[in-house]
Amino acid sequence: MPRAVRSNERLALLALGCLACGAAWAEEPARWLERMNEALAQRNYSGTFSHWQDGQVEMLRIIHRVQDGVVSEHLASLDGSGREFIRTGSELTCYLPDKRTVVVEQRPLQEPLMVFPAVSEQTASFYDIREVQRTRFNRRDTHLISVSPKDEFRYGYRLWIDDKTAMPLKTQLCDARGRVIEQIVFSDLTLSSHIADAAFRPEVSTEGFQWVRAPAPLRGPPPPGSPGWTATRLPPGFRMTVRAAQTLPGSAGPVDHLVFTDGLASVSVFVEIQQGTAAPPPGVAETAMVGSSSAFSTVVDGHKVTAVGEVPPATVQAIATQVKAEGIPAPAPRSH
Repeated sequence: MPRAVRSNERLALLALGCLACGAAWAEEPARWLERMNEALAQRNYSGTFSHWQDGQVEMLRIIHRVQDGVVSEHLASLDGSGREFIRTGSELTCYLPDKRTVVVEQRPLQEPLMVFPAVSEQTASFYDIREVQRTRFNRRDTHLISVSPKDEFRYGYRLWIDDKTAMPLKTQLCDARGRVIEQIVFSDLTLSSHIADAAFRPEVSTEGFQWVRAPAPLRGPPPPGSPGWTATRLPPGFRMTVRAAQTLPGSAGPVDHLVFTDGLASVSVFVEIQQGTAAPPPGVAETAMVGSSSAFSTVVDGHKVTAVGEVPPATVQAIATQVKAEGIPAPAPRSH
């Protein structure tokens, strides 16, 4: 779930000292976020946590191990569905008892099952990052770090980070007004020097389940002669970092995939030729929210444009409506 820089013989020295103290204070909150992400990526740990969203609470258990350079993760729902997700390296296996199905797919090595904010130089202008206080949580000394957006185009975060381990004990995703959208709270968290292979075996019996191996998404440059899609105007701080062709399940052919980011929040845009009546007609848009993620679809030059990301609805709409094709001639004017 995300950096900040803050900024007169006797009076001059005093002022310089104050400036130096201010700079050190400003760097410290960002450094705690960096330490947190290093701990999440490099440590062996297991824990139970509650996930609150849209008034619903789910209990889950996570086990994370790094062994011989290979990352293994096991995320299991302890309520209702009994779903389990086990990742070894780039292979993710999803056990779905409610659908009696197992789905095996490939995902980027650097993409963990639990995502927390990572800071970058780019985020300093658009988020205020500071340490609110040092407090006790679950009998541990913690640093409460807030990452507050400076406008309505991105979400913010509050994180309770353990002083000794730098692990996040509680995290909140918040809107621009500070209202909590999503919350994760660890009821227990254990760091281990060794985690056995048995911890990464499913607990559910898969007898009679259907096994589905999802094709690995193919990524590459757009085909020669195809229109180059871009966005003519973006929310402040966002820039395009990816433009590629990609195959997706259910698509008739490769779709154009664009990624826009402010260094913390990101929005993926998918552009595909409109098929039949599946996409909204020109001038008609579709919006949706699933948890903290927003989606917006519209039609541009006979193509369905869909933007999705963990950002406010206004952000995906602002980006999707500015996507334009380079190289597609303007439609001829109608004769009367």
